[in-house]
Parts: sequence; structure tokens; C-alpha cells
Amino acid sequence: MTESRRPAKHTGGSRRPRPAESPVTVDPVRSAVCDVLTAVRERDAYANLVLPKMLRDRNITGRDAALATELAYGTCRAQGLLDAILAECAERPLDEVDGVLLDIMRLGAYQLLRTRVATHAAVSTAVDLARAEMGTARSGFVNAVLRRVSRQDEAAWVAQLAPDARKDPVANLAFTHAHPRWIAQAFSDSLGAQAGELGQALAADDMRPQVHLVARPGEISAEELAAVCGGELGRYSPYAVYLEGGDPAQLEAVREGHAAVQDEGSQLVARAVALAPVQGVDRGRWLDLCAGPGGKAALLGALARMEGAHVDAVEPTPHRAELVRKTCSGLPVTVHVVDGRDPGLDAGYDRILVDAPCTGLGALRRRPEARWRRQASDVGELVALQRQLLASALRLVRPGGVVVYATCSPHLAETTGVVADAVRRLGATQLDVRSLLPGVPQLGEGPHVQLWPHRHGTDAMFLSALTRP
Repeated sequence: MTESRRPAKHTGGSRRPRPAESPVTVDPVRSAVCDVLTAVRERDAYANLVLPKMLRDRNITGRDAALATELAYGTCRAQGLLDAILAECAERPLDEVDGVLLDIMRLGAYQLLRTRVATHAAVSTAVDLARAEMGTARSGFVNAVLRRVSRQDEAAWVAQLAPDARKDPVANLAFTHAHPRWIAQAFSDSLGAQAGELGQALAADDMRPQVHLVARPGEISAEELAAVCGGELGRYSPYAVYLEGGDPAQLEAVREGHAAVQDEGSQLVARAVALAPVQGVDRGRWLDLCAGPGGKAALLGALARMEGAHVDAVEPTPHRAELVRKTCSGLPVTVHVVDGRDPGLDAGYDRILVDAPCTGLGALRRRPEARWRRQASDVGELVALQRQLLASALRLVRPGGVVVYATCSPHLAETTGVVADAVRRLGATQLDVRSLLPGVPQLGEGPHVQLWPHRHGTDAMFLSALTRP
């Protein structure tokens, strides 16, 4: 799992007519999961968008839906580790293996190594899928590879295949917790003096995350939402509710727009914008400069409604702008389909949120395929965009107003590097943002804040507050 290795797309992996053999009955749950994996591999689809629709279309519900979710997301999340083990067992380069067979073997290996599914069930269902798709000969190959995988548990495979911890401890931890090395290094750099927590950070990032709901202020309280959905009140955001299981889209409060799925860290970012001190009178001109798809804009809009303020929301992509409109329906939010780098808006805003496009390294646990899709080379282009957006915000904010800069990434180039550039080149002044997250522990020395899954149970959100004279 070196940082230069990107899983092959395997263009030969499309579904093909089944050979004329005796009918094979395949497990509908595994079949759906395999189709999700193929969509992710062939079309760069997002598992968290493909799977829910597929479950509805195929009427997979209850425990079967929960199993499908675990298998699909877990297999995507562990892909690099699984591939290293499969390559050892296949005794041939994986880029020579048909894409559909590779999807099936990844699914089988995940069940063998990271679930309580019985060995015979994990292997036999994979063999049935391979036979149904490609015939008996290919199913024999799948059977042989997975039998080899099953000879050891995950810990034994890691001990055998992981880089030497004495020579490269970051690479060892990256392999152990199914991360590309460059991402593990980015985490380590961000942890700084606390880099000894890297193993904990990667382990937390490799776990299936708890669902967080946001109770929209003015519509429903967190206490009411927790009562109607059987959830637990969040620790830090007054609007957060933790949901243990089930499909949040089926909750009445979510369907009616009183609540939504939103990580608690994102809620804290939006709340920080509303809490930040400004010099002089807040005239109620607020701006979300990077609003799509609308989660933070909606929470900001609900808070603005309570304060008698109005939010301008900027989103350059028309279809994402429409998502913002729908999400913010009924709130004092106006959507502008313009580029945030030069939006053509009048300056003088009291409060601005720059939730900048980023690598998303802080939300990898919620976007299971992203860790293998992102590349270190992506960072430079994003940093250039982030600097331009923050510069735009500092032109648009009034003297004494506040700009909250946030990314869902702990990468130093995207976080403290962008902020330091604004301070140096544009004369911005950093405020101590820690006071805007009351009750949240382990916020570091400031003035910025980096949240972490292993410390706070949130995505790894970064936020900084700036002002200008």
C-alpha cells in the first residue's frame, strides 16, 4: 500500500452474459454489495449514494440492509489492506484479475477478516457470485484464493505483510489501519507533538462512524428529536443527536425538514460563525461562500432566522445550488449561482463562512472509498483554490467582521498553511476560535482548532477565525 499505488479500474470488469450452465442462486445481499463495489470501481461512484437507492430498488430491508451497509462500506474502507492480502494469495498481479472477480474477492476477504460471518458462508457466497457471473472455471479461482485468505486472521496477515515498524512506523500504522501512507503522514504532521496518537487516530478513522443528526433550531429541539428517534443527545453541539442504527431518511423529522444528517463537527463550525464576536453592530448580513450541498447553510440559516439576520449562499454549480435551495427552503437564505472567488456581491458582510473545498481527509470514515481515490497530488490545486476563496472572503467582510475558515481535512497545507498565508499576505488577524466551541475538550493551544474522530467523535474538522482592520 504505497502512496503511489492507485487501485486499477479494471475496464474488463463489466457484467457479462452468464455461461450456459446450471442455474446458480446468489445471495441478494452480496449481489447488491458486489454491484455497489463495481459501480465504485468502474464509474468512480460514491458508495453512500449508490447503496441506499439500490437497497430500496431491490427491497432489501431490516437486518439484510444493515448487513449490506456494513459489507459495502467496510469493503471500500479496507480496500488497500484487502488488496495486499489478495495479491499474496492470488500469486498474480491484481491488475491481471478481472474487475468483477476482484470485487467478489474483496467482498469475500472482508467478511473473512473483519466480520463474524462464518468462513464457509463467506467463501461459498463469493463462489456462487463468481459462478453466476463468469462460470465454474473462474469461480474455482475465487474459491482457491479465499481459502488461502482464510488460513490466517487479519492480525497475522498484518504481521506478515506490514512494513517494518522500526524502519517506517508511519507506513506500518497506515497498513495496519488500511490507509495510504501519505494520508497517515498528513495525520501525523497535523498531530504534531501528539503524533504518538497516530495509531488511535487511524484506528478511529477506520471504524464505521455513528450517525449524527442535527435538530434544526426553531423547528425541533435536540431533546425532542432524541425522544422521537430513540437517539442520544450529542456531547458538544446543542443541536446534535446520535443515532445508533436504522435509516435516518425514514425518520419523520428528517422527511419534514426539521432535522437532517450532519456530523457534529460540521454543526460546531456553523455555530461558531454565529457565536463569533464582531466589532460594532451586527447588521445581519451573513455569507456562506461555499454553500453546496447546503448542510451548514441550512443550520446557519436557522440561526440567522433566530437573530433576524439573512444569509447569502454561494454555490457555482447549478445542480448543487438547487440542493442548497431545497435544503434551505423556508429559511432566510438567498442562493447565488456564482464563483466564490469573484461572486460580484457587495462587500460589508458581518459574518462569513468559508467551508472550502478540500481533500476531505477528515471525513474518510463517512466516505469509505475516498481514501483510495484521493492522491497526494490533489492537494496543491485545492490549496490554491482555498487561498483564493479566503482572500475573497476577506475582501467581502467589513472591518471588524469575522471570517470563519473551515476544512474537513487536517492536512497542514489546507489548514494552518492557508490561514498563515492570509495573515502574511492580506493582513488578516487570527482570533482565538477555541472560545467559540464551549464545552469541547482537547482543543490545543489555539488560536485555531483541529477536531479529531479519536478525541471528539467528530469528523476531523479544522476551523479558524479571522478578521481584518
